[in-house]
Amino acid sequence: MTVNILHRLIEDQVERTPNDPAIKYRERKLSYRELDRRANKLANYLQSLGAGPDVRIGICLPRSIELMVGMLGVLKAGSAYVPFDHSYPPDRLAYMVNDAGVEVMITSESIVQILPKTSAEVVCIDSAWSNIDKQSDKTPNVPVHGDNLAYVIFTSGSTGRPKGAMNTHAAIVNRLEWMQRSYALGAGDRVLQKTPASFDVSVWEFFLPLIVGATVVLAKPDGHRDRDYLADLIHREGITTIHFVPSMLDIFLGKPDLSNIVSLRRIICSGEALSPALKDRCLATFESAELHNLYGPTEAAVDVTAWACANDESPASVPIGYPIDNIQIYNLDENLAFCAEGEVGELYIAGVGLARGYVNHPDLTAERFIPNPYGGPGSRMYRTGDLCKLRPDGAFEYMGRIDHQVKIRGLRIELGEIEQVLIHNDLIDQAVVTVADPASSAPRIIAHVTIAQGPNRPTENDLRRYVGRRLPAYMVPSKFIFLDEMPISVNGKLDRSALSKSHVVR
Repeated sequence: MTVNILHRLIEDQVERTPNDPAIKYRERKLSYRELDRRANKLANYLQSLGAGPDVRIGICLPRSIELMVGMLGVLKAGSAYVPFDHSYPPDRLAYMVNDAGVEVMITSESIVQILPKTSAEVVCIDSAWSNIDKQSDKTPNVPVHGDNLAYVIFTSGSTGRPKGAMNTHAAIVNRLEWMQRSYALGAGDRVLQKTPASFDVSVWEFFLPLIVGATVVLAKPDGHRDRDYLADLIHREGITTIHFVPSMLDIFLGKPDLSNIVSLRRIICSGEALSPALKDRCLATFESAELHNLYGPTEAAVDVTAWACANDESPASVPIGYPIDNIQIYNLDENLAFCAEGEVGELYIAGVGLARGYVNHPDLTAERFIPNPYGGPGSRMYRTGDLCKLRPDGAFEYMGRIDHQVKIRGLRIELGEIEQVLIHNDLIDQAVVTVADPASSAPRIIAHVTIAQGPNRPTENDLRRYVGRRLPAYMVPSKFIFLDEMPISVNGKLDRSALSKSHVVR
């Protein structure tokens, strides 16, 4: 019988390699047995607080061994973990916590002081550990099924509010097992975990190593942004598997000397379009490493297509590749009919990887998760809003966004969310947000605004502080352009292409 429960797969690995290293963080190590024991204690403690199947439990901790114990403990309690980033603005964090409906929040004494007040039971894993440690270290007996929730991760929302995608055990296990069949990690592998837990790439970085007997090496908090630190860590820890957003890969490859990095066996790219030039640079720099280009939204358990890069590919583009196991990809027109080969259409996803929907938002769920006319009764497909085309070899090629959602350094951003924040400022009349140099390694968010009539006129710094109090730092525009009026096209609609040529007031 196939096991499609995430923590059960990890428990099976504990039985096989109890004394092998599971996690390494700086000078600390945790064996598979010790990780399992600690997570069991936490799980039994959480059960006393009401944890169980489909109960959502928040986690707000920096990257650490405690974070991994927390996530695994939540899963073992039968619940779904919901990661939060304490660096987010308080109002945004409060909205996300309340919207997720978390019943328990796992955090630490140093972070709890800045967390918003909610009805959730707060567990400071550091100060409460003396009580947690008294719990049984036996595996809790909780009936969990494949369609139960494993995690909820929030994405940027076009309504001006983030939305939490509810992902199931069956979906993420399918994704992890496909990855293992494709890349064959083993006990000698050391996987660098550097993606923040609030983004979905982190899920496979955390858990794939633990179901195959490999070691998770944790980067320090914010270390994922420091190429010198990363290069040293990869060399020192003998990292074999790593993920890069293409823009960060570009920065990393710009380091003058990477010749001492000889351990890498596989490099995974996702989150942004991978250019042919960057692909070629990477393969030339790390000749013994494989490079794989993956694609997928948070609403479909991390990734749904994959492409193995090679030196002899066409220079025109790097495909997003072929569907992974048990996933169907459709290229459809506005009538949901299949597009011809080479014709650009919208990418739809079906299969076991789909999220259940958005937590507490049935309207948004119905809008994006629609009936699948090509599947069986009751089947669904997810409308991505991404444009694609089918190549003669059957691989898919990413062609951009159908709306104004973008990815910058791998972080998905709805430009409409930033616009919503701006127009709620009484001093602003209109706001349109665009991205400058989207194909470069350093794309920039640009806000174009017109000012409401009145004596007070905000400065660029005023608006930057205003947005920064309401949105994460990666969503704050790098430049604000003040306009007399928005450019209008001949059909009476906003002319976005003319914004860069608009008259700048100051």
